[in-house]
Amino acid sequence: MADIVLDQVTKRFPDGALAVDKISLDIADGEFVILVGPSGCGKSTTLNMIAGLEDITEGELRIGGQVVNNKSPKDRDIAMVFQSYALYPHMTVRENMGFALKLAKTPQATIDEKVNEAARILDLTQHLERKPANLSGGQRQRVAMGRAIVRDPSAFLMDEPLSNLDAKLRVQTRTEVSRLQRRLGTTMVYVTHDQTEAMTLGDRVAVMRSGQLQQFASPKELYDRPSNLFVAGFMGSPAMNFMPGTVEEGMLRTPLGDLPLSGQLRQELERSGAPRDLIVGIRPENFEDASLVSADARPHGVTFRATIDVMESMGSDVFVHFAKDLEQGVDSAELRELARDSGRANTEGGDEVVARLDAATRVREGDDVELWADVRSMHVFDPASGKNLAIGANPDTPVEAAAPAADRPAAASGPATSAGSPADSPDLPAQ
Repeated sequence: MADIVLDQVTKRFPDGALAVDKISLDIADGEFVILVGPSGCGKSTTLNMIAGLEDITEGELRIGGQVVNNKSPKDRDIAMVFQSYALYPHMTVRENMGFALKLAKTPQATIDEKVNEAARILDLTQHLERKPANLSGGQRQRVAMGRAIVRDPSAFLMDEPLSNLDAKLRVQTRTEVSRLQRRLGTTMVYVTHDQTEAMTLGDRVAVMRSGQLQQFASPKELYDRPSNLFVAGFMGSPAMNFMPGTVEEGMLRTPLGDLPLSGQLRQELERSGAPRDLIVGIRPENFEDASLVSADARPHGVTFRATIDVMESMGSDVFVHFAKDLEQGVDSAELRELARDSGRANTEGGDEVVARLDAATRVREGDDVELWADVRSMHVFDPASGKNLAIGANPDTPVEAAAPAADRPAAASGPATSAGSPADSPDLPAQ
């Protein structure tokens, strides 16, 4: 096993295109790290540089403490699993898994021992004499993983290995990959564009955008404390809702109602030179049917009225879609890129909000209902830089009740905590 360190690594192609721009990662020995981001963000190029399949333009790459910039892939002691299974169709599972060892002239007894052990780990023992054509997609991917395991490398590199599987098989194989990594304890770097895979698999996740590292942290920290607008919108399904917020008279005016600004958040806005118009973010799960909110929880949020356009029952909970005037003040480069990646760049509906409600709700499509939003979990972003301005706000600062907005259909029904009081702080558990 080995640690992997990328120190200001850059990749520029001969035509001048910058694929990766000074990325620095410190991956510990035995750690499972995910590289995630939209198409074209540079995640696969970064993985290929670690593997030696792409030359490094600038910076330094160290594996196990040794600089490997100029080492060939075979000398880096890594094994790679690709999106395609790349199995030899005329060979059995046993022969496919042991082929690399056979090329290295490893004694047959050793090959058999390693293949049998890998097959046992991957539950492939009963398939060893079968050909790839007689296997399911998930079994073929496990064979590809077994071929990497028998080499006993210092690190595993995986480039979207589950992309060719159907939805149900992806979930099953994802669990197997996680279990495999814990069992082997080998350093693993895994590339995916699927943020669900990133959240469920990795010890830490590196979110990339346009060749640059946006944030490198645990899945929980990325979700609870996104450093910027892009990370906040990319991590989470359904995605975080964004809406305009305007600072006026010590209040943060939003389409949901008026929220008071704590002294800490106000100081952070002044210190960073934040503009008067901001972007407020709130996740779907931080909404609730107001009739289901307990009396002691109500003071920690804001109530408002909305007409339900679409309702989706998932059994365990309900997703509702409703419209609010969100267009003005929400435009930013990060949000435009997120819209392109999700396929919504040329569609209407930028004023749509998605809320995740308890399954006990009685709301129906077309109803004009009262909803509640937990403002402790709100985030505030600078539209120009995308920086999350709420992270540094003090969650313990008391606030006064928000005054109703006369020109809105509903207003805060009680005292609300600061919009700069994220639920991810040590003193406020996530809702």
